[in-house]
Amino acid sequence: MSRVPEAPEETSDATSDVVIVGGGASGLSLAHHLAASGSSTVTLVEAPDGPRRPPERTWCYWERGTGDFAEAVSASWSRLRVHGTDGRTITVDPSPLRYRMLRSTTFEQLVHSRLSRSPGSRVLRATADTVHDTADGAEVRCTTSDGRTLTLRARHVFDSRPLRSLPPARTQLMQHFRGWFVRTDADRFDPAVADLMDFRVPQPRHGLAFGYTLPLAPDRALVEYTEFSRAPLTTTAYEAALAHYCRDILGLGAFTVESAEQGLIPMTDARFARRTGPATFRIGTAGGATRPATGYTFAAVQRQSRAIAAALRDGRAIVPAPHGRRALAMDAVLLRALDTGRIDGPGFFTGLFRRVPPERLLRFLDGDTSLGEEWGIGLRTPVGPMLRTAVELPFLPRRSQPDPRIGESHR
Repeated sequence: MSRVPEAPEETSDATSDVVIVGGGASGLSLAHHLAASGSSTVTLVEAPDGPRRPPERTWCYWERGTGDFAEAVSASWSRLRVHGTDGRTITVDPSPLRYRMLRSTTFEQLVHSRLSRSPGSRVLRATADTVHDTADGAEVRCTTSDGRTLTLRARHVFDSRPLRSLPPARTQLMQHFRGWFVRTDADRFDPAVADLMDFRVPQPRHGLAFGYTLPLAPDRALVEYTEFSRAPLTTTAYEAALAHYCRDILGLGAFTVESAEQGLIPMTDARFARRTGPATFRIGTAGGATRPATGYTFAAVQRQSRAIAAALRDGRAIVPAPHGRRALAMDAVLLRALDTGRIDGPGFFTGLFRRVPPERLLRFLDGDTSLGEEWGIGLRTPVGPMLRTAVELPFLPRRSQPDPRIGESHR
């Protein structure tokens, strides 16, 4: 695929309607939707090759129909499976939804190709140093890989860079994981079924842990070990957990690890500021797009990006909340109940998959259900512990937490 021409070496200060800082899932998605609307000139600032440029990542989500990014989808599944701690299996078909996987490199190539065909859109490889408001918009000061300093001026700036620290919260867990892309010596996987949560792994004292398997072929898959807990593990501990899961639980036999990826996603009831000045905004995980109780981000980023593009087309500058108040309130209760041990995490999630229609449950996990649907789902949870936690929450102080080494969500 073609790439958007990068700024030539002699590029001086430049002006666009919009500057987007960061070329991860949220930055690329917003650039795509703005270019598709045709109402704004766009400069997407991405880190140059080197230590500041993140490694390849995997992003997963569910949607109906073909969607905007069908050309970049590397795999998809029509059935999902959950394994309880007792070994019982729940397999569901969430039709008309499908679970889809994107690889960041392919997604980037697709968006760059589309931007190259959009007049007034470009990609600039540079490090964004500062973002600040001006009298008539905002400025982004950047440094290119050869040391030149650029000042980009825009009517609006959308910043997707990870926060240096999270806002104060009553509860803060981390979804942290390491995954292996494995190839087995014999066919071990069913490419039609994705294992969304496998709770047969040892459980931590606080939170929960599960395996996660996305089959790519009968002999290839992405296999992950994931925890919802207070602190990440060492790489050695992740490797040991993955080896145990592949060898003793999945029974893969002989296999080769072709590549690995690792990440950390904040799961917090912190309040994220979406507007940092008259013309500067935060998007993505930095703007609260990650669903607190699940870590899913990609679908919320698409909703938010479409809404921003529509608002700018209509002459308004807004970043709508990626999740509704009801969803955030329910997530705050669940996070606290998990952290205190009032509810059993594996039992909670397997119970939902057993008792709630799968399409409705996936929409609920994405924050796309009605009040009536959410009431019905709530009645299928441990009502007593959840009510006690809900009564307690308003009296708990919000406290700053240690730096969790925040990364961009892969879901």
